[in-house]
Amino acid sequence: MPSPSSTWKGDMPMGHLVLLGDSVFDNAAYVGGGPDVVAQLRDRLPAGWRATLRAVDGSVIGGVERQLDRLPADASHLVVSTGGNDALGYASVLEAGARSVAEAVDRLATIRERFGRDYEAMLDRVLERGLPTAVCTIYDTRIPEPRRRLVVTALCLLNDRITRAAFARGLPLVDLRLVCDRDEDYANPIEPSVRGGEKIAAAIAGLAVGPMSGELGGGGGGSRSVVAVR
Repeated sequence: MPSPSSTWKGDMPMGHLVLLGDSVFDNAAYVGGGPDVVAQLRDRLPAGWRATLRAVDGSVIGGVERQLDRLPADASHLVVSTGGNDALGYASVLEAGARSVAEAVDRLATIRERFGRDYEAMLDRVLERGLPTAVCTIYDTRIPEPRRRLVVTALCLLNDRITRAAFARGLPLVDLRLVCDRDEDYANPIEPSVRGGEKIAAAIAGLAVGPMSGELGGGGGGSRSVVAVR
């Protein structure tokens, strides 16, 4: 059974890549009849490869475990993008008053710790499948200013926990903050457009079968992670 951080190419001439998480992948409802992420990914994978969508619009971190129960029997690679809806659930803290900067930072620290525990528990359940796995950060969104400035700053705390979880386990990371970096990458403030989905699919396909696949580490913590940004 391949290590979760082993090379994506491995010895397999064909693969079956499964997308887990939320509407970053399950974005068909937001693209006006255009191709969704999984359709664009299928177009970019080599002949013989398949891609399956198990991500569900609206899902939170805890929902990934249910998606794992529906993995195809021949799944060979997993990509996880989750946490954005959990972040939305914490949004009210940005409107709450505080008596000091220290009090405000303490509230954010509590959220960061809770999010990190939930995310790491989910990721370890994914890795129990023993399949090569990559994870994605939460992108910066296109929520209008001045609120966007607050949201992007707060998301840094949650993305820190995602990147630490990935790097500690030697997993490749797709940094969606750098992949979806233009207004046209979004169908609305929080969902990827056809153009954004194309860029997400390209980044994932590059990890799966491109030159970076030969750089991935061979096992567990301490292996070198690869960050995909295009």
